[in-house]
Amino acid sequence: MSSPLKPPQGDWWEQKVNRRESIWLGLSGLWSLLIFGWMSGFTRFGDQNPIGETIEVEAEEYQQKVTDYMAAGEEMADGALIPPGEDVYIAGLQWTWLGTPVVVEAGTEYNFHLSSLDVQHGFSIRPEQALSKQMNFQVLPGYEWILPMTFDEPGTYHVICNEFCGQGHRTMHGRIEVVESL
Repeated sequence: MSSPLKPPQGDWWEQKVNRRESIWLGLSGLWSLLIFGWMSGFTRFGDQNPIGETIEVEAEEYQQKVTDYMAAGEEMADGALIPPGEDVYIAGLQWTWLGTPVVVEAGTEYNFHLSSLDVQHGFSIRPEQALSKQMNFQVLPGYEWILPMTFDEPGTYHVICNEFCGQGHRTMHGRIEVVESL
């Protein structure tokens, strides 16, 4: 009886590989290449993975962008912000989303600029009536991620942090209101 801890006896690495084993090794290698190609193609050409543009930015510089954006936007009675154009700036900061709540128009493409001013956050957008539908993005300090987004259906979309960011993590909520027309 041989033990898996003891090396096999003889010149086992010099022995010829069985034909059936060679066929299975070849098939598994081809399958691996096929799956790798499919995943690469899906990432490049599929609609599942939003890529957007990413630029390096200092936290102070991005905070100034968000401050300027909030000052230029029109504030509604409930505190929600109507963006001054098609750019929406949102910054994750323990334990809030600066730049929310925001009101956008259905069917209009907006460039969402996302960054963090302190630690990594998870930016998750969920429609109020269908919590199983959601989009998730990782928001990192030092990077501004520009994502083109169009909301087709009017309603309330909740923004939550889905990456643990400290003791107040559970309170990190924001809101995007999508309306028919502004």
